[in-house]
Amino acid sequence: MLPLAIIELVTGAGLLLFWAGFFTIGLAPANPPECYLAYEHSFWLPDTILAVALITAAVRLRQGKTTGRSLSLACAGALVFLGVLDFSFNIQNGVYTSSTLDLILNAFINAWCVAAGVYVSVSLA
Repeated sequence: MLPLAIIELVTGAGLLLFWAGFFTIGLAPANPPECYLAYEHSFWLPDTILAVALITAAVRLRQGKTTGRSLSLACAGALVFLGVLDFSFNIQNGVYTSSTLDLILNAFINAWCVAAGVYVSVSLA
């Protein structure tokens, strides 16, 4: 369970760091689509809850508690949903084509969320 807990901790911390960066140093495309900021601002609260849940799941898994497994599975579904939803928005609104940096950053985040969600769910199946 150690690799699983590490992925959950890294993902939870990554979500929190993303939002810290978004609100402090402006992690937004140079020329975002008109709806971009409204869309992104709707995610800080659910992402923060997911981050706390991921970190809690990792701790519970390391402690050998069954709640860690259940919470991990719930987080896995949320991660896949988040990654696919962001991918869908980004592809439909040209976020990936706004700059190379936006492509790399957003594609990495989207792929990480989906891959981590799938890895967690498959690991616990």
